[in-house]
Amino acid sequence: MSSDSKVPVNRLSRLGNLASLASRVAGGMVAEGARQLAQGNRPTKAGMLLTTANVRRVADKLAHLRGAAMKVGQLLSMDAGDMLPPELSDILARLRAGANPMLPKQLTQVLRTELGENWLSHFSDFSYQPLAAASIGQVHLAYHDNGTRLAVKVQYPGIKDSIDSDVDNVASLLRISGLLPEAVDYQSLLQQAKLQLKNEADYLSEAAYLQRYRDFLQHDNAYLLPEPFMAISTANILCMSYVDGVAIESLQQDSQAERDRVMQLLFSLFFRELFEFKLVQTDPNFANYLYNRATGQLVLLDFGACRDYPPAFSNAYRNLFAAAIIDDQHAIDKALTDIGFFSQHIQPGQKQAVINLVQLACEPLKQQRFDFGQSDLARRLRDAGTALSLKQDYWHTPPVDALFLHRKIAGLYLLAAKLNAGVNVRGLLQPYLAPEAE
Repeated sequence: MSSDSKVPVNRLSRLGNLASLASRVAGGMVAEGARQLAQGNRPTKAGMLLTTANVRRVADKLAHLRGAAMKVGQLLSMDAGDMLPPELSDILARLRAGANPMLPKQLTQVLRTELGENWLSHFSDFSYQPLAAASIGQVHLAYHDNGTRLAVKVQYPGIKDSIDSDVDNVASLLRISGLLPEAVDYQSLLQQAKLQLKNEADYLSEAAYLQRYRDFLQHDNAYLLPEPFMAISTANILCMSYVDGVAIESLQQDSQAERDRVMQLLFSLFFRELFEFKLVQTDPNFANYLYNRATGQLVLLDFGACRDYPPAFSNAYRNLFAAAIIDDQHAIDKALTDIGFFSQHIQPGQKQAVINLVQLACEPLKQQRFDFGQSDLARRLRDAGTALSLKQDYWHTPPVDALFLHRKIAGLYLLAAKLNAGVNVRGLLQPYLAPEAE
């Protein structure tokens, strides 16, 4: 998925790409069905559809389209998790690693449009080969006239205008093709994809969030953040100081103490976000974190998916965590109601199942040290969530503020498990449990 390709810009070309994909998937199904029959087997729809070739076609096409199309694949691979067939889950997971870069000619056109005909005069050097290519933009290494090394994020053309139609078209493709199981409640994912992409597509807004985080953490040397260069930033180009670091997943080979320390920094930051800053970076993508081995600092990147939370919401989660620690179901019920759960009609059995699910999710808060890598918590949460949807027939989507927050928590759990880390989450939370005046 690393070859350069032109980003399809207008709606018809993007829709045409998806239509051709549907045809190729259907053709692949026919070919696989014929092959199965020739071997004397009775083909099933799932068996014909979920071939490696078919799911690779879908993943490759989404990486070519970038934008909302790719974001849907990313969200499904992270949010639906093990509910997806393993073949689809594995290949969709590749979308988290990167998209196809723009052609150099298209890249130059974007830079000329945003920074003027003499755009190159803003830099003493600019590398046309991207360092990374993600869902809505790609990052290039450059040097400022003053010698500062820069990371320049350039947004793909046409992404803003394609968000709503892209998300809807990809959802239709996945649903009609059968690649998306009926059991997955994807509507909330789609709304989330649209909202998150629209926020992320405004680079000036992201620069403002980045500066707010720099202000919050200016006296904390445990974290390292880039500095925005506003004079050469626009709504579609974000220039920042370049920050060195290795991928966070590469710490799997580091010492237990180092892995534990890094996850402690991440959980500590999350509680500060929720209870002090009341501003949370809600995108759980592992690529948003690097580790600077030279300084031992956690590098924070990508602030497009930040969300402000009102004090009442923050306080309700404070009450929820405190109640979950002591298994006070009445207090959990009240806190969830304050957050916005149970606003629709719900049967007593369904409400109890939601409370049980919350208690399960808060299991790391009940121990002095929780070993994420040795726990089957992720599987039990998945099973409980599936049972709530299918057996309890409860399809209510959580309030959108909670949905974003839960994705962030789930992402921290996933990363802690990947790094096989142990963390005293309760100890990190304890200073925030005293009620705060609203």
